[in-house]
Amino acid sequence: MYRSSSPLLASPQPAMIFAMILALLRTMRPRQWPKNGFIFAALVFDRQLIDTGPFLATLAGFGLLCLTSSAVYVINDLADLESDRKHPTKRNRPLASGALSLAAARTAAVILILASLAGSLALNRNFTLVIVGYLILNLLYSFWLKHVPIIDVFSIAGGFVLRVAAGVTLITVERFSPWLYVCTTLLALFIGFGKRRAELTLLQSDANSHRRVLDGYTISYLDQLIMIVSSTTVIAYSLYSFSAVNLPENHLMMLTIPFVIYGIFHYLHLIHVDNEGGAPEDLLLRDRPLMVTLLLWGLSSVVILYLGS
Repeated sequence: MYRSSSPLLASPQPAMIFAMILALLRTMRPRQWPKNGFIFAALVFDRQLIDTGPFLATLAGFGLLCLTSSAVYVINDLADLESDRKHPTKRNRPLASGALSLAAARTAAVILILASLAGSLALNRNFTLVIVGYLILNLLYSFWLKHVPIIDVFSIAGGFVLRVAAGVTLITVERFSPWLYVCTTLLALFIGFGKRRAELTLLQSDANSHRRVLDGYTISYLDQLIMIVSSTTVIAYSLYSFSAVNLPENHLMMLTIPFVIYGIFHYLHLIHVDNEGGAPEDLLLRDRPLMVTLLLWGLSSVVILYLGS
């Protein structure tokens, strides 16, 4: 009897392990990894995209940054466990739904952090410092800063700036413009305030019980912030396009301004008319006008930078 029952008891184990791995991968948020593409900004805009050494170093940095950001997402889900269980959509996350155990999540977070730090040390010491700064900022965000209005969105913007800075450490910078830090900050603020507005609209009167920081915002207040940041983003990018020292002297980069303006206007339409913006990474993957605009901006920028002078 014991022999006949043991295979039955053992057979579910591989399936359980596979389900746990899938749950862990979902918690690591691979759909969020495109955000780490900001690490390529220095490579592209310093005109080193076709240089093998800098490209491979930046690609390796991208992979390590994905590990680091995944560790942050796991930690964030651990910190938000109770509020996620009350959220209409976040309650389906592996930790909130019980598909992933707390012990497995904690172990994975430690392993991911150690792996990213070890890899970054092997790659570049300055890159390691940026990774450490990124981890510290996001830990502060997960446990404190995300509960402070305005500072919460600035913290998100800081993460994007650090992604750009990480790319700068991996190449020998010759012509990278500081204007790109300004544009990155403003764009991240624009998307961050749009995300808060979408959350406030979705959760309405019950918003504070899901995300405490939303008690410090109102729709009209966020609309004013979005208006200020969106207009400033257009101005900053326009100034970059004709004043940055690393651009072609014929000012062809100004031809990319319409793509930026349309992209911002379309995103404002998604926020205000369609009540979207709560998941920017999903919008990027499913909204065709946004995808086409980003693609056209990227292609035109590369052509102008590499062939326009």
